[in-house]
Amino acid sequence: MLSVISYPVFAVSALVALVLSISLFPADWLILRPEWVGLIVFYWTFRAPNRFGVLVAWVLGLLLDVLESSTLGINAFSMALVAFLVLTTHQRLRMFPLPQQCLMVFLLLGINQMCVHFANQLLGADNPGFTYLLPALTSAVVWPVVCAILDRLNLKLA
Repeated sequence: MLSVISYPVFAVSALVALVLSISLFPADWLILRPEWVGLIVFYWTFRAPNRFGVLVAWVLGLLLDVLESSTLGINAFSMALVAFLVLTTHQRLRMFPLPQQCLMVFLLLGINQMCVHFANQLLGADNPGFTYLLPALTSAVVWPVVCAILDRLNLKLA
C-alpha cells in the first residue's frame, strides 16, 4: 500500500474526474460513462482513509451537483455514503485481489447510482428500468486502469 500521499495528485485527479463527468460524450453512449468522481472518491478513501473521507467526498459531490446543475445535495450525499462505506470496509478491501475490488467498486458505486436515482424519482424524473446502474458497471471495468495510473503517479510524485 501507499504510505506517502501526494496532495497535488489528489487535486489533479479530482479536477480531471470533475471535467470528465461533464465532458462531451456521444449521446447514445452517455449511459455508459463511468462514474469518474465516484472512482476518485473510492480510490482516495481506499488508499488514504485517514486523510480523505466523508467530508472530502461530500465536497466533491457538491461540486458535481453544481457542475451537472442537478438538485443540490444529491450527489454530495451519495458520494459521502460511498466514502463512509469504503471507510468501514477498507481493511478488508486491502486484502482483496483486483477482481474482488472491481466487484466492490460495482457494488458501492451501484449504491451511489441507486441513491441518486431514488432521489430523482422522488423529484419526478422518469427513468424506468435498471439502466442507471450501467455507470457502476463501466466504473468497475475501468477500476484497474484508474488504480494503476493513480498508484504510479502517486509513487512518482510523493
